[in-house]
Amino acid sequence: MSTTPQRPAPATYLRRRLVVGGAAIVVVALVVWLIVWLVAAAIAAAAPKGPGSQGGDGSHPNAAALELDPELPAPVLRQLEYVRDRWDADSSERYGVLGVDDCVNFTSQSLIERGWEVDEEWWYSEDGDAYAHSAAWRSSTIFSDYLAAHPERATALSDAQRAEVKPGDIVQFDWDDSGDRDHTAVVTAVREGDDGEIDVYYGGHTDATWDRSVDDHPKHPETKVYYWSVAG
Repeated sequence: MSTTPQRPAPATYLRRRLVVGGAAIVVVALVVWLIVWLVAAAIAAAAPKGPGSQGGDGSHPNAAALELDPELPAPVLRQLEYVRDRWDADSSERYGVLGVDDCVNFTSQSLIERGWEVDEEWWYSEDGDAYAHSAAWRSSTIFSDYLAAHPERATALSDAQRAEVKPGDIVQFDWDDSGDRDHTAVVTAVREGDDGEIDVYYGGHTDATWDRSVDDHPKHPETKVYYWSVAG
């Protein structure tokens, strides 16, 4: 006598489907999480890391990166506080903003906070029109020429002299090794690594940056880095 197997009751069948479906969802979620974690770990490992920065490009500094050394001279602290509080600002009522070329305008502002006074070559327009500031105030190359002519304000340092660079100094970049200065910023920190190498970090405008490594310029492999040691 043959018998026909009985189908599970609907409730039992539904429970089995829910268990199988739930297990599948868990497996997929774990796989996705593992992939995301591996990608994030790879990005983090490849990115240069400044003191306390997140991601290395200076665009997401954390609390540690934003801390300043209270032992710095008072003028330097004022300068770096100004840069720290405004590195990502996109407007300025007093000085204006030079679109995507605001790096020297912002650096010059920080020097005013440090105690520098304007002169016949280096000055800003009091009506807030950034394009009306003097050429030395807003052009990296002309600012470099200005500093070279005023050793009482700053002296030149090469990249080989990193050990002499200090917070509050000026860093300039020549992206294509053409002799012109293409970008200007303010040194925010100088650290000696476990290997004895000196790492220098900077902050400034366009790109908005705080605590970015001077060695982080992947788009410009021919870059040359220069410094100005600011007096006082």
